Amino acid sequence: MLEATKPQNSDGTPVNPALEAESKIARIAVTVFPILVVVAGILGFLLPGLFKPMAPSVPYLLGIIMFCMGLTLTPPDFAAVAKRPWAVALGIVAHYVIMPGAGWLIAGALNLPPELAVGVILVGCAPSGTASNVMAFLAKGDVALSVAVASVSTLIAPIVTPLLVLFLAGSYLQIDAAGMVLDIVKTVLLPVVAGLLARVFLKKLVAKVLPALPWASAVVISLIVAIVVAGSANKIIDAGAIVFLAVVLHNGFGLGLGYLAGKLGRLDDKARRALAFEVGMQNSGLAATLATAHFTPLAALPSAVFSLWHNISGAIVAAWLARRPLQDTQA
Repeated sequence: MLEATKPQNSDGTPVNPALEAESKIARIAVTVFPILVVVAGILGFLLPGLFKPMAPSVPYLLGIIMFCMGLTLTPPDFAAVAKRPWAVALGIVAHYVIMPGAGWLIAGALNLPPELAVGVILVGCAPSGTASNVMAFLAKGDVALSVAVASVSTLIAPIVTPLLVLFLAGSYLQIDAAGMVLDIVKTVLLPVVAGLLARVFLKKLVAKVLPALPWASAVVISLIVAIVVAGSANKIIDAGAIVFLAVVLHNGFGLGLGYLAGKLGRLDDKARRALAFEVGMQNSGLAATLATAHFTPLAALPSAVFSLWHNISGAIVAAWLARRPLQDTQA
């Protein structure tokens, strides 16, 4: 999704200087992003009166993020789906089976209260995270596959996410699946399509703003985290430890099982690395938006913690994988 992740040439030819510059900006943004999220979370906790009244703006903030995502998409990104249907299908199935299932199992194993259980499951049912392809790039993974899986998982989210939440979380709280469909269409699908159309018809203008998109997304997501934390500030002390444990387990299962899914699917090492991040990193901004709109502020807390943790863990895992030689042979 982030254009900054596409400067690598497989034939060893020099990369485009403009794309290389965008790549550098993306790496810096990903490094600084966890710090911004931590600061935002602290501010939301210490100043709930400042951020809590902003709760109605969360869907619009998510729309900005998804519009930025749409701006980074190009028609060749979707052509990659037709060229590698098996790999993309495997990534989509792994994402929407592993993370929802892991969220449901963790919620039950930790005996989470209904609001927190729904929040964890909701994070698991969200599409891929907006920074997953950047992590795949940093890990020397298959960026084209990463972009294709993330794009398709986002486009089918209006149908898949509400159905999964209804199926897995319906025993905890009443689920308005139809309302979720409408909310995801308005806050995810329409902004992404608008961004894609802008990219196609306003190429020169969009090219000028592309380098700033990682920063724009990072700032807006941080603001969402501050608002979500402010909404449940009075309960964070009691619930914070168990939520953090649930999130670390959830994210860890996603990263590990995502890589394993690629191995079982006989994909090469670059593709496995991409699937690790496509499965393990979630659109926690969407999960927070849905939790805030359909449940309680406490249900949005796992999304806020996930937003912080998956960027930290993703950067660590990407750095570790980047130092490991690629296995050139097929599994």
